Amino acid sequence: MADTSKLIRYFEASGSGEEARRMLDLAEQVVKGRPYRVADFTSPAGLVIADAIKANYPQLIVKTDGGYEGAERIRIAFVDSDFNGTVDMGIRALKVNWDPRFRLLTHRDVLGSLMGLGIDRSKFGDVIVQQGGAQILVDESVADFVIQNFTKIAMVSVSVEAIDLSDIAPKEEKIKEVRTTVASLRLDAVASSGFSVSRTKLVSAINAGLLQVNWQPAKGASQEVKEGDVISMRGRGRMKVEAITGTSRKGRIGVYLKRFM
Repeated sequence: MADTSKLIRYFEASGSGEEARRMLDLAEQVVKGRPYRVADFTSPAGLVIADAIKANYPQLIVKTDGGYEGAERIRIAFVDSDFNGTVDMGIRALKVNWDPRFRLLTHRDVLGSLMGLGIDRSKFGDVIVQQGGAQILVDESVADFVIQNFTKIAMVSVSVEAIDLSDIAPKEEKIKEVRTTVASLRLDAVASSGFSVSRTKLVSAINAGLLQVNWQPAKGASQEVKEGDVISMRGRGRMKVEAITGTSRKGRIGVYLKRFM
């Protein structure tokens, strides 16, 4: 059996120790003979954990699915490399309907009311708010309960029905391309340019725990970022370091960023 103690300690330090333990348990069940095991819904940070576990168990394959293309919250499956069957990710889609005159209902309203049913957040995937309703991705184990018991959001009456996963449109994101130069690849320098925030405010945000790099808490303002890193800032969205484009004669580093609006 692989030595995973260092892996657990690493994710404990970043605040993800419990999730790492749960995923490790699922992976070890597959190593011991199960064809596959599927984790609950997680943020993209879960994929970082899954990839680290897979590095310790090369006989495993990691598969992901959030129910539709572009989903942010996903389910992760550890699959035996010899398994040739279908992996059921256990995701169901529901449509929540309400009177379209109540246009002020938000993602937070919908999610808060769902959580009020007493179901853990890990059983819910993305919540897609639309005019007069929302589409939600849920674990199949709670789908019927939500259909029967989710009747109000705040004081607004709602109804819920099952829909096909194919009824959920791929996620469309507006992307702003940012091409700039920075003195170094420090997190505060790159993120300040990408999010159009002063470096002083950016450092304060990092110290307040508002920034993540690859869905892990930022280690500090001086943390160096690299090509392919995803930087997210609470209230500002996220961006990807798409490319490092070279160094100018004056020693400044060119970066190409994609900011998801």
